[in-house]
Amino acid sequence: MKHSFRIDTDYINDEFKALQAQPEDTEDVKSLLMETAEWLRSQGSSQWNALLKGEDSHNTEEAILRGDVFVFKKGSDIAGMVILMSKPSAWDVHLWGSKAHTGDGALYLHRLAIRRKYAQGGLGRAILQWSSSGIHFEDKHVVRLDCGATNATLNAFYARNGYTFVAEVGGFSTYEKAVTAG
Repeated sequence: MKHSFRIDTDYINDEFKALQAQPEDTEDVKSLLMETAEWLRSQGSSQWNALLKGEDSHNTEEAILRGDVFVFKKGSDIAGMVILMSKPSAWDVHLWGSKAHTGDGALYLHRLAIRRKYAQGGLGRAILQWSSSGIHFEDKHVVRLDCGATNATLNAFYARNGYTFVAEVGGFSTYEKAVTAG
C-alpha cells in the first residue's frame, strides 16, 4: 500500500535527494541498518542488537513495499534513511497507548540511520527536520518517535531538534513534534 504524500523538499543539505525507497533499494537499506547496528554496538549500545542476530522488528522489506521507507541519496549511494509509518505499529500502541490509532493524525518515525561516512555533516539532523517539514502526508499533523530513556545523547538530540518530551514508558522516552506545512 502506497501512502498519499508529497515531498516538498527534494534535496537536503543541498546534496542528498529524498526519495521513497523502492524494492531495488532493499539490500542497500538493509546494509545501512546493519552498518548502523554494528556502529552502535562498537559504541557500547545494545540498541538495534536484534538486527545483528537477524531479527528485524520493522520488517524492512515489507516496510519498503508498504511505502514507509525514505532514503537520501548522494548519486546512487544511500547516505541515510528513515521509516515514516502512517499507522502505528504494535510497538507504537504499546508506548503511546490510546493516543495511537489509525485516525490519530500522527506519523511514527523509526530507524533513522546514517551511513558512517556521512555521519558528521548534520545529515541526521536534516533528515529529522525533513520528516516534519519536507514531506507532507494527508491528514498528518504530528511526528512521534521514541528512544531509550537512558540514552542521554539521543534524548538531547531530539529535544535540540524541536521534539517535545511526552512521557517515559517502560524505559523509553516518547517525543512528538508538530508537522509544519510545506
